[in-house]
Amino acid sequence: MALTKLKIQHSPDGKLFDGDGLTLFRKGEGGKWIYRYSINGKRREMGLGSWPVVTLAQARTLRNQWATVLSSGKDPIAVRDADKQSQKAESERHDPTFAELVDLVFEARKATLRGDGERGRWRSPLDLYMIPAFGKKLGSQLTQRDIVNALKPIWKEKFPTAEKAIQRTKIVLRSAKRMGFATDPDIVESAQEILGVVHHDVQHMPSVHWRDIPEMYQWLDGRGASAVCLQFLILTMVRVSGCREARFDEFNGNVWTLPKARVKARKGKAEDFRVPLAIEVQELIKQQRGFGGEFVFPGYRGKPLSDSSMSKMLRENGIGGTPHGFRTTFRTWVQDNETASGDVAERVLGHTIGGKTERAYARSDLFDLRLPVMQAWASYVTGKTGPKGEELLP
Repeated sequence: MALTKLKIQHSPDGKLFDGDGLTLFRKGEGGKWIYRYSINGKRREMGLGSWPVVTLAQARTLRNQWATVLSSGKDPIAVRDADKQSQKAESERHDPTFAELVDLVFEARKATLRGDGERGRWRSPLDLYMIPAFGKKLGSQLTQRDIVNALKPIWKEKFPTAEKAIQRTKIVLRSAKRMGFATDPDIVESAQEILGVVHHDVQHMPSVHWRDIPEMYQWLDGRGASAVCLQFLILTMVRVSGCREARFDEFNGNVWTLPKARVKARKGKAEDFRVPLAIEVQELIKQQRGFGGEFVFPGYRGKPLSDSSMSKMLRENGIGGTPHGFRTTFRTWVQDNETASGDVAERVLGHTIGGKTERAYARSDLFDLRLPVMQAWASYVTGKTGPKGEELLP
């Protein structure tokens, strides 16, 4: 006999049958609805919810819906499971995990990063600290505590790295929110409040004092390809990557045109950079031509010198500086000896001068002003003159 609401309320614990496979397992003040059916010779039991949350009328409606699915030759349980998986996938597509958000944001931003973001290792702090900690968590469910727990071990000990990680996390969450995902970038600032203020002393890159550079330059004579490349770097003030990959076809008289591919700038912003060459640099290039090949400073099997070869040479010989630090040496020499204006000195180093509007009108690369400065620097470095260009006594 079919069940009624009154019959269910007054029945003892146990199985109550409504017919056509619908059964209520009654226990105490509650129970659960089960739809029993057979398919391919196998008996199956499908839960339809709990009673009294699901009423008798609702349970019958659900039973009838799944009976229709069964009549089409499909297994109701298999169909329901597939629907749940589909709904879950759709939900996750609209609510990605943090790791998935990093991928999305990185793909959207990498065209603006050097080397498509790989060379500058934009993702590195996220891959090392944030994704292992909460990468599998949905972006909508992230909290400030997740960020705090990920960065607390390095917040004071490795603050520069932790700061990069937290700032890039904010970029990811902010960009994801603009893409339409349910993220809250404000949790990053909350995490910073919890982690606290860190008084970090910036460690400047070691550099050789400009008074010591002539002696060091002379010491480099005859010490191999890395030493010659260091001399070239000192005389031109071009970054390591630009120097070690220099090709003979980039030079024309007193001009070295550094291709934009080796100029440090945001992707799409770099331009070819003209480097004025002092007489001493031109002589060095002429000397290197005698070795043949396409690279001015060939390394192993004719390829450019390795990125670390010059740093290694300075380190192993106890020189208190780095290749990049020579740029500081030059800039301090200019400052202490009033050798050139700040704008000219900054252009020697390849730095951008002025704001966007100013640069739109002032388009000169100051080549003619840089040339005498580089000649004065080369004359001082090679020991031909004093720091202010004065002739040295014999």
